[in-house]
Amino acid sequence: MHNHVKKAVVLGATGGTGTVIIAELLKRGISTVAFGRALPKLEQLAAKLGNPAGLSLKTGDVFKPEDVYQAAQGADVIFHCASVPYHEMSSKLLPMGEAVMEAANRLGTRVIAIDGIYPYGRRKDEQPISEDFPKNPHTKKGKVKLEFERMFFSPRWSRTERMIVRLPDYYGAAANEASYLGSTLEAIAAGKPGMFIGNMTVPREYVYLPDAAVMIVELALREEAYGQNWNIPGAGTISGKEIVRLARAASGRSKPVIPVGAFGLSLLGLFVPVMKEIVEMLYLTKEPLRLSGRKYERLAGPIPATSFEDGIRETIRAIQSRQAKAL
Repeated sequence: MHNHVKKAVVLGATGGTGTVIIAELLKRGISTVAFGRALPKLEQLAAKLGNPAGLSLKTGDVFKPEDVYQAAQGADVIFHCASVPYHEMSSKLLPMGEAVMEAANRLGTRVIAIDGIYPYGRRKDEQPISEDFPKNPHTKKGKVKLEFERMFFSPRWSRTERMIVRLPDYYGAAANEASYLGSTLEAIAAGKPGMFIGNMTVPREYVYLPDAAVMIVELALREEAYGQNWNIPGAGTISGKEIVRLARAASGRSKPVIPVGAFGLSLLGLFVPVMKEIVEMLYLTKEPLRLSGRKYERLAGPIPATSFEDGIRETIRAIQSRQAKAL
C-alpha cells in the first residue's frame, strides 16, 4: 500500500545519491529539503535542478541531532545519503548514524539509509544474491557497515520505521569521488589520461544513479517496505574495458586508461589517504558480488534498467557540459 509522502528531507544532498533522489522526489511532486554543510554547494545543486519551487535548502551538521531535528520538522521521511570518506569510516560512520536516528526517533519520522554491499563479505558463487544472503564481512569497512545496520535497526528507535537500500557501485552525472568509476569517466570526458580501479577484464555490476533513485523512492512510498533491507540492482554486468570503450565513443576522445591495483593504490595512498583504503576492497573487482532484484520486482514491478551504452553516453555528455561551464 502506498503511504502519503508530502515532504522529505535528504541528508548529504549534494552527494551522488542525494542529488538523484532529490530530482526524483521533485519529479513526483514531493516537497523536498536538501540538507548539507555548505550553502554554496546547496545553491549550486538548486540551480542545476532549475531552482524548483518544491525545493528548500537547509544547512547543518549531520553529526548534530539538533541540526537534523530542526531540518526535518514536518517531514514524512528522511533519506540518509550522507557518507564519510573511507579512511574516516571506522571513527565516524556510527556517530553520524546515531545522530540521524536520535533526531528521527524524536520526530517519529521514517528513515531510509542508502548503503552498499560491503557487509555481505565474499560471494559463494556467481549467482546474484538476495537480501537474506548471510552477512560475513571480512574487511574493516564491511564490519563497520554491519555494525551500522545493527545500530540502525536497534529497538532503541521505537518511534521510527526504517529501511536500508543497498546499491552496488554506481555511475551517472551526479556520481562523485565516492564512486570508483567517477574519476575514470571524468578523465575520459575531459580527454585526459585516466585510471581504472581494479581489474578491467572481469565484468561487474554497476547501477545507473537515476535508475537507483526511481527504485529507492518507489520503496519509500510503500508502507510494507519498511523494517527490512532492499537490494537495488543495476542493468547487468560490464567489464572495465567495455566501459572505457563506450565512454571514449561518447566523448570522441581516447587517451590511455591504466588499471590500478593494490601496489598503485598503496603508493597513491601516501598522498591521498582514501586510496590506501580501497586496497582491502579490491576483492570485489576480482570476484564481484551481484544483487538479485527479485524481492523488489515482487513488491514494485519491473526494475528500471538503462542500458550501459545509454547511461554512459548521458554521463559523459553531462560531465562535458559541466566541464565546459567551469571553463
